[in-house]
Amino acid sequence: MKNLKKYILAIESSCDDTSAAVLCNDIVLSNVVATQQIHEQYGGVVPELASRAHQQNIVPVVHQALSKANIDKKELAAIAFTRGPGLMGSLLVGTSFAKSLAIGLNIPLIEVNHMQAHILAHFIADKDQKAPSFPFLAMTVSGGHTQIILVKDFFQMEVLGETLDDAVGEAFDKSAKLLGLPYPGGPLIDSHAQEGNPKAFLFPKPKVAGLNFSFSGLKTSILYFIQKKKSENPDFVKDNLNDICASIQYTILEILMDKLKLAVKQTGVKQIAIGGGVAANSGIRARLVATERTMGWKTYIPKIEYCTDNAAMIGIVGYYKYLQKDFAEKNIAAKARYVLE
Repeated sequence: MKNLKKYILAIESSCDDTSAAVLCNDIVLSNVVATQQIHEQYGGVVPELASRAHQQNIVPVVHQALSKANIDKKELAAIAFTRGPGLMGSLLVGTSFAKSLAIGLNIPLIEVNHMQAHILAHFIADKDQKAPSFPFLAMTVSGGHTQIILVKDFFQMEVLGETLDDAVGEAFDKSAKLLGLPYPGGPLIDSHAQEGNPKAFLFPKPKVAGLNFSFSGLKTSILYFIQKKKSENPDFVKDNLNDICASIQYTILEILMDKLKLAVKQTGVKQIAIGGGVAANSGIRARLVATERTMGWKTYIPKIEYCTDNAAMIGIVGYYKYLQKDFAEKNIAAKARYVLE
């Protein structure tokens, strides 16, 4: 079965990006993403507006994905979709569409855990990225999650540590908001950080046992720091924006790297793969590349388009589940909280 061409349509709608992709086995033929701009004026994703936008976007996005892949829907072998975790209203749109289309075409339906997809995005066949071998350590860093996972096989994963409060993406975005930067602020902090001194200002690193994370305390310390400095100089942020961003990013990266080092020490696994939207951060990517020389690790970083929410990563999980005939019932429901097992 693995050598036969199997076309899988994948749908991703967990948050504010509507995406559809078509894969031929493990090769991406199309990967279309419609990003919702409406949330920028609110400084964050508004769930009700997100679900409405998904309803508007999903049909044209799927149509475009099929057209770019030059595939007729009757050629599809299965439909994979994000079941969770995510915003319930957003998930319902993708889930309902996938179920309806699978029933209409009388083809299998494949449910996918969004976080598992971020990890397995490394296995998309692409000349510009390499896949790790098992076992490896995966760090998922996104707006909603921060986890370290021991990946033993495609479908055998163990969560070793995760955030106890804010995710790393939230830490970036909330810090950016404190600096007066527009949403989404994480990429802007990354941009300014490249022009600043990462050790200009010191922020405390939280003391959290084991491999778990915490970012709420860091956010609070940044808030108090800015309030104090602005009381002394109202133009402090404007005058020092690059250095502040560089110092915030440096602290966050130190937190992540400290936990990764501990995970390697505890497991003995020196293959490190990163995934999730924050994996697009240039600082994280640079630090991981450097560890190959300084720590003797082998690191794997997916292409930018496979880091942020996209349907191609849903499709690669769908392909490997298809090989195992791991199909979902047509009455399956979305899950806003979907634990990675």
